[in-house]
Amino acid sequence: EIRHFASSLMHKLNITTKPSSEDEEYIVVFSRSISRLILNEAELILALAQEFQMRTVTVSLEEQSFTSIVQIISRASMLVSMHGAQLISSLFLPRGATVVELFPYAVNPEQYTPYKTLTSLPGMDLHYVAWRNTIEENSVTFPERPWDQGGIVHLEKEEQERILASKEVQRHLCCRNPEWLFRIYQDTIVDIPSLLDAVQKMLKSNPNLKKLKPASTVHPGRVREPKCLASVQASNEAKLTVSWQ
Repeated sequence: EIRHFASSLMHKLNITTKPSSEDEEYIVVFSRSISRLILNEAELILALAQEFQMRTVTVSLEEQSFTSIVQIISRASMLVSMHGAQLISSLFLPRGATVVELFPYAVNPEQYTPYKTLTSLPGMDLHYVAWRNTIEENSVTFPERPWDQGGIVHLEKEEQERILASKEVQRHLCCRNPEWLFRIYQDTIVDIPSLLDAVQKMLKSNPNLKKLKPASTVHPGRVREPKCLASVQASNEAKLTVSWQ
């Protein structure tokens, strides 16, 4: 259903896709210019291009139209992005592509899994990698910002100190938790070797879905009007028939 939705929306936007050959494969990095920045974005782009021998391009919601972003993502082999709503665009990726979701310091990927779930749904045929910054020095925090952008100066001093000392955001309800907002709005220097290692491990442990034809998966509808009939055929034989719509 999601693939069908994506195809229908692309048709309405007059976006056409053509089968990509190996020399056309490329990586897309989602660039953010206001918050949750990748501080070494240029180095990351260069490293991805060298490691996977693919052209690497950026897209930006601040600088490009939604249509142009979908056009680019719909042919990409890999989408790399900090955790955020922009990752819903991964539903436009072609089968066999990889989603690489980056998480700031102290944010546990296992607690925030909408895009991991999206890639794992039957028929999506996408790879998924979560990378987490584990080096506190590679983060820049913004305690002075407004509360809805991760600021914590409005909190009691004791609570501020607890948040600053915390190594992992505890489970919480969405989406006004001050500790969660403080951490998710950090800027990050991505540790490139650990990120490349995580992606390579995933690719080695999974078959290349791009070379596989989409599985013909059947999802039955709800069982309606079930009937069960039993009849005796002979003294030592009985027949049981189950039917439904």
